[in-house]
Amino acid sequence: MNPDIEKVLVSEEEIAAANKRLGQQLTADYQGKNPLFVCILRGAAMFMMDLIKHVDIPLEYDFMDVSSYGGENTVTTGDVRIIKDLDTSLRDRDVVIVEDIIDTGYTLDRLIELFKTRHANSIKIVSFLDKPSRRIKHVHVDYNGVKIPDEFVVGYGMDYDERYRNLPYVGVLKQEIYSTK
Repeated sequence: MNPDIEKVLVSEEEIAAANKRLGQQLTADYQGKNPLFVCILRGAAMFMMDLIKHVDIPLEYDFMDVSSYGGENTVTTGDVRIIKDLDTSLRDRDVVIVEDIIDTGYTLDRLIELFKTRHANSIKIVSFLDKPSRRIKHVHVDYNGVKIPDEFVVGYGMDYDERYRNLPYVGVLKQEIYSTK
């Protein structure tokens, strides 16, 4: 275990089981359709690549980079900025937004409104982690991987100051790592 990690919250085995379960649900729900999976960079990249291995239907995917955090911040600013937009049109598409974690809901609230203006046929959300105790904007999560308590987590794509993304599990970062900056 990385010495900066207080404890493992979601193990590699639990990650694999959640991806398989979510992939099966998405396969069943999108039969006969060609959904567009929109990966919210950077945190959700590992999750989406593992998830779509379990989705057994034709699909397309694209990437969008948005941020409501900055650098070493551990709390959202609430100001959602689009850093990289989609290359694919959403008009008349069944869109599945793929997120690593839903915390306050600010990012997804903004993206749902934006995607509606782009005339998506439907918009569903799949999130690997859900932290409902921190929710400010109440967005509906259609496909939920794992609910977690209000702790600062890293690993499996999620970072602190661009570190820890490559951990194969989700761990709670020791408070002294981020509270001293």
